[in-house]
Parts: sequence; structure tokens; C-alpha cells
Amino acid sequence: MNTTEATAVFRALGDPTRLELMQVLGEGNGASATELAVRLPVTRQAVTKHVAVLSEAGLLEREQRGRAVVYRVRPDVMTEAADWLLRASVAWDVRLADLGAHLARVREEKD
Repeated sequence: MNTTEATAVFRALGDPTRLELMQVLGEGNGASATELAVRLPVTRQAVTKHVAVLSEAGLLEREQRGRAVVYRVRPDVMTEAADWLLRASVAWDVRLADLGAHLARVREEKD
């Protein structure tokens, strides 16, 4: 996952309603916008807009079932996002450790 893709994913997940949609979809085998609207305190139209953002970020896949469109979480993209966060976390741990060592040296020099 490159930085542009990560930005789209985390921007999409940054909205509380979309994050809740992802949690609901992660519990089952997919759901339509109508089914999601029943489970959340938003209208079907709002669900449709939020699902579009999540889909554009690559987080959801859609399947046509008769007249309904069923949405599912794409676990591969969620795994890539988690891996991206892990790499960022490790990089920051290294930076913070370097900063701590530098500050310790500065304190020693002052003493």
C-alpha cells in the first residue's frame, strides 16, 4: 500500500459512521444499504454515500444479488492498512529511541 492509497483508506475510516459501517460489515457475510440503515442511526441515502467513500478507498467490494447490491469488507485491504500502520509504528519507535538517546547524551554533557 503506497502513501496515496493509505491516505484514502485512513481518510475513509476517519469518519465515525463509516468506521461503524465497517464494524457492522465485518461481523457478517455482507449487507445491502437497506440492511445497514436498519442497524445504524442513519438513513439509507446516508449509508449509500458512506459506502461509496469506503468503496472508492478500496475497503469494500460489491456484489449484485438480484435487485440488491451487497457490500463486503475487503480483508486484504484491511490487512495492508494494518501492515502500513505497523511499519509506521516501528519507524516512530526507532525515531523516538534515537531522540531519547540524544537527550540522554545532552543531559550527560550538561552534568
